[in-house]
Amino acid sequence: MSDLKLKKAKFGLLGDGTKVRLYTVSNGKMSFSCTDYGCTLTSIILSAKGGKKVDVLLGYSSLSGYINSQSCFGTVVGRFANRIGGASFTLDGIKYNLDKNDGENFLHGGFDRYEKKVWKAKKIRTEHGLGVEFSRYSYDGEQGFPGNVRIKVIYTLNEQNEITLEYFAESDKATPINLTNHAYFNLRGNEAGSIEPLELQMDCSEYVEVSDNLIPTGAKINVRDNPAFDFTHPKTLGKDMAQTGDGYDHAFCVDGSGDGKLRLFAKLKDPESGRSMTMATTEPAVQIYTGNFIEGLVGKNGHVYHKHDAICMEAEAYPDAPNKSQFPSCILRPGEEYHQVTKYAFNM
Repeated sequence: MSDLKLKKAKFGLLGDGTKVRLYTVSNGKMSFSCTDYGCTLTSIILSAKGGKKVDVLLGYSSLSGYINSQSCFGTVVGRFANRIGGASFTLDGIKYNLDKNDGENFLHGGFDRYEKKVWKAKKIRTEHGLGVEFSRYSYDGEQGFPGNVRIKVIYTLNEQNEITLEYFAESDKATPINLTNHAYFNLRGNEAGSIEPLELQMDCSEYVEVSDNLIPTGAKINVRDNPAFDFTHPKTLGKDMAQTGDGYDHAFCVDGSGDGKLRLFAKLKDPESGRSMTMATTEPAVQIYTGNFIEGLVGKNGHVYHKHDAICMEAEAYPDAPNKSQFPSCILRPGEEYHQVTKYAFNM
């Protein structure tokens, strides 16, 4: 008999009276919660010693926190996650201008973000488990991108403690598409402080070189040429972080990607508790971001978050891919289907 269960509850109201719901999926050993406001993952709760529970996601205790935040805690990011240099790109001879919301560049959807939309939601069971399907219609010109795009995002949990995130999209015009989830993880607990003691290992031999404003130069660097970025063997996040400046905010290339297959990419471990998490993805890159810009934000239960209190592991296309022909294509054309899968598996 399966222990998988889904509960739906009220999460709050928007200013126009729109109802927002919270969905919790559990398997008897762990659970995750998400809301139709921005397809946001609000918690991942794992069993701990002595019958205790630990929430390994940073975020907020109420809807108002997510409404007022610009830090993408647990949200879906699109139509193009990460940065596009110069807030513009040219596709099939037409130039498209986007919001400049990151200096002179475009970041995570600009000012009109998917995370601030209420998505349609329904209970679903797939080969990956029980969960919630979210959907919305992104109209031609939204955020400055071409094409009417139908989007589905599915979050599921199974008996093996695996949370699977699936993304689907179809467009009536050629358009860049790059969807991801911006969850902030801390296996020590969301109020435990720095992630520097956590150990990370990645199947990654190259990372994307970026300029001072975090726009790719177009080059890829072998991690062995820069030891601070070499996670081919497990090491603590804090070991070489000082050599990066403010912390990691870089796209690491997934070795062997390109065939659409799900590949095990990373393992994150808390040596003190023994908790660990693996990440597998079909995407060519994973943006590793160590919470460099969350200093002073007030999160769950009034706890104040600080820089490097979390790690984001965002499976995605290469940043600035619309402007870099040498990068894997991020263009979705009519008649094609965008399908991305990311899987987080937890060991408690």
